[in-house]
Amino acid sequence: MDAATFWKTVVMDRTGFLDRLIALLNQHAIRFCVVGGQAVNAYAEPVVSLDLDLAVAVEQMGKLRSILEKEFQLKSFEHSLNVSAPQSDLRVQIQTDPRYGGFVDRAEERTIVGLRLPVARIEDVLQGKIWAVQDRARRSSKRQKDLADISRLLEASPDLRKLIPEEILSRLF
Repeated sequence: MDAATFWKTVVMDRTGFLDRLIALLNQHAIRFCVVGGQAVNAYAEPVVSLDLDLAVAVEQMGKLRSILEKEFQLKSFEHSLNVSAPQSDLRVQIQTDPRYGGFVDRAEERTIVGLRLPVARIEDVLQGKIWAVQDRARRSSKRQKDLADISRLLEASPDLRKLIPEEILSRLF
């Protein structure tokens, strides 16, 4: 079983939600990149997750919303737009925080969940995880996962250590 089939099986994506979403983004020339845990998987030993976090070019966010609402279920939160589809446990979260917008321009194609997708640079993925750990509004369990993701990135690229604030490093070691 290849990686894409495995992931679609795990997220029980019986309707091709992921394929339809990526096709729509490409069809409408929406510039995006993978961030979050799946982006960490592109650089470190992968772990299974039902989530796919994306960043989109800030100036395309309005266009994106109008395209997605015709095809999928949307739910807005303070810093994200959650996209879902019936008969799929895949959870797509589009970052609406403008700090992620620059990640798109620096993204590079990598293989993730068996697909070639634009993925944020490792330094940007790390920065997103640092922001997540520092966000006191996030659930403690989510921040613990973000710390684990930072640790995974450090194992893959120890030179990133210099980019991590001491308050976070002290929680890792």
